[in-house]
Amino acid sequence: MTAVDRMREKLAALAPLRLEVADDSAKHAGHAGAKGGGGHYRMTIVSARFAGCGTMQRHRLIYEALGPMMRGEIHALSIKALTPEEVSVDSRKDSV
Repeated sequence: MTAVDRMREKLAALAPLRLEVADDSAKHAGHAGAKGGGGHYRMTIVSARFAGCGTMQRHRLIYEALGPMMRGEIHALSIKALTPEEVSVDSRKDSV
């Protein structure tokens, strides 16, 4: 099972309606953080669990779901965390 697979499994606790995880580790080869084995990842996650939460609260929910992975397997994580309503607003902007 890959790190991305494990991330998906752990993030299932947030009941995501959409979850995209990209492994950008190869772009950071030779980076000091990469030497310790931690990867660089980018994610977009849409969940109703984020309703009423600010950015920091959303990130904390994600970090808690990922647990120990955040202290080893994951060196860097870029997060775009949205509610379903926020996605709907974005799609309306695109159609104008």
